[in-house]
Amino acid sequence: MAYPLRYALADLALALSRAVGDPVEVRSTAARAAADMIGDGAGVQLLRDDGRYEEISYHHIDNERSEPLARALSRAGQTPDNEYSTTLAASRRPIVLAGDSAAELATPEASITAAVLCPVIVDNTYVGFLILTRHAEDAFYSTPEVELARDIAGELSLAVSSARAQERLRASEERYRRVLETIPEGVLQLDPHGVATYANEPIGVVLGMPRAELIGVSLRGFLDNVGQKELDRRIAECKTGRSTVGATRLMRADGSRRSVRISMMPVQDENHEFIGVLCMITDTTDHIDARGLKRQLDHLRRLDSLGQLIGGLSHDFNNLMTVVAGSADMILSTADEESPHHQLAKDILDAVGTGRTLTHQLLAFGRSEGNRPEVIPIPDLLTDVQALFSRTLGEHIGLDLAFGPDVWPVKAERGPLEQALVNLAANARDAMLHGGMVRVAATNEVIEPGQLAEGAPTGKLVHLVVTDTGVGMEDEVRRRALEPFFTTRPTASGLGLATTAGIVANLGGHIELESQPRIGTTVHIYLPAAEQKTGTAGEGQKKNAVIGRVLIVEDQPDVAQLVRRLIEPAGYEIAVATDALMAVTQVASGARPDLLITDVVMPTMTGPELAGALRTHQPDLPVLYMSGYTAASLGPQLHLDENSMLLEKPFTRSTLLGAIRSLCGPQPPASER
Repeated sequence: MAYPLRYALADLALALSRAVGDPVEVRSTAARAAADMIGDGAGVQLLRDDGRYEEISYHHIDNERSEPLARALSRAGQTPDNEYSTTLAASRRPIVLAGDSAAELATPEASITAAVLCPVIVDNTYVGFLILTRHAEDAFYSTPEVELARDIAGELSLAVSSARAQERLRASEERYRRVLETIPEGVLQLDPHGVATYANEPIGVVLGMPRAELIGVSLRGFLDNVGQKELDRRIAECKTGRSTVGATRLMRADGSRRSVRISMMPVQDENHEFIGVLCMITDTTDHIDARGLKRQLDHLRRLDSLGQLIGGLSHDFNNLMTVVAGSADMILSTADEESPHHQLAKDILDAVGTGRTLTHQLLAFGRSEGNRPEVIPIPDLLTDVQALFSRTLGEHIGLDLAFGPDVWPVKAERGPLEQALVNLAANARDAMLHGGMVRVAATNEVIEPGQLAEGAPTGKLVHLVVTDTGVGMEDEVRRRALEPFFTTRPTASGLGLATTAGIVANLGGHIELESQPRIGTTVHIYLPAAEQKTGTAGEGQKKNAVIGRVLIVEDQPDVAQLVRRLIEPAGYEIAVATDALMAVTQVASGARPDLLITDVVMPTMTGPELAGALRTHQPDLPVLYMSGYTAASLGPQLHLDENSMLLEKPFTRSTLLGAIRSLCGPQPPASER
């Protein structure tokens, strides 16, 4: 008999070891085994983590009696302070009951005539009991049966101990996993060859790839040649048992670069064999060490101050250049073409144009929407900028324009778009000091989702391609070429390509660079095609309305008088006010101008505020704003409706009159002058 019981206990131990992952299955297996091996019924009643009994797992050889007896015997929710529980916890020996003492374990309907309670001890602590019950008259448990019950309880104790240890391990692993998933640092586990075997969510953000796609990918793919050699050196150090910390630069999946600090620690198996490294990766692109951070903050403060200074100086400088350009333009229009005055005036206008380009280039990066965009035919645009291209490139560089008449138009601000193209021409010129060729092409393309980079526009796009035959760029330079203030030439500002990229982005477009050293560079610009709409009859009538009376409001008297002199020969009736409140008083007194020309930034009242005040008397009053600031610099203080326009200083007579015609219609005919 001993051998079958020994085998049965061995089978029970095996069954319990297989069930340790499921505490309910452990209790059920032990109860079923005790009932089968000893007879009648058996149950397992264990304590929960809160110190109260959980539901009993009870099994009777007569299955129909299992559930009623489980209900009768269950102590679920009770504390272990009854007589039997305290005795089991103190003595740690089985309690054998018969007759009335056994019947007291449950209600009379249970008809318990004999019982054995064996304590379950885990880690030297009482955690519950195994109970055996019999229901026949004069039933009892023999000493061998009690010992067998005690052995079963011992196997149960081992299984419960293993189950709880695994539960603690799972909880610990879950806490560890949550820590790894919630910390801001990226965590990457590498095998000895640098291939990722684990990645958390933040490292996926740093590297620009979903974490699932990083598994099985080598970290070398995100490093340059120097970084790869450094990685090998650090893995070799970890193999000797040492941890390493250092800084490097990673290349993200989209080609951008991130500065990171990597802490690498060796990982060993249970035999203390080296199996890889655990990397803690902190993105320090924007948050570097204390000294570097202070230097960066100081630099940013200087840039912020410089930006404010540039904005103020640009405004004043553009006011001065407006007077210079306007005066030179008037001299040019009256001087004989062969006279020295004509050439001097022309030289002045050329210098003003250069100065205007410089100030607008400084302020154009990050330009926000503010001016009134227009539908621009691409053939007209490229034809207009051809002269600018030729002047920018010089005689030693050829220019080839290729476009068809059916190229779709785009909706944009003409000035910034022209500037973006001229910037590309200037960049190409600087790459071809000994001459070469620039080719500009425009085609229609329909782009499907995923065909270009993430975030690029789709649908009907105009594809502008600017190609040069210059020195080209290395990959590292090409990847950073669109960054503001990045340049490889000590005399350059680093704003040309960055300004172009900013303008293209604000137009809803996309820009890409292709370049090979000693072969050349190709810039691809994709702009959304405009939907051409035919204007209504009312709009056409509005544009053809003839204006005669113009009110000029400018706090700088010299600029105000210059504007008056520029438009006076066109036959307009002109009133000038150097104070906004004076202009409000004039209109309130009955003056009815057909057009308001006003500066935007003035001491007592801004241009938009003045326009609002005058429009209470004349709701349809057209407003031409002038400003030495760009629309991006003015920000939300300038809102342009369908009956207003911004003219950036400096300007000439032709650009001023052109803006008036664009906004209001033709100037008065000669018969009315």
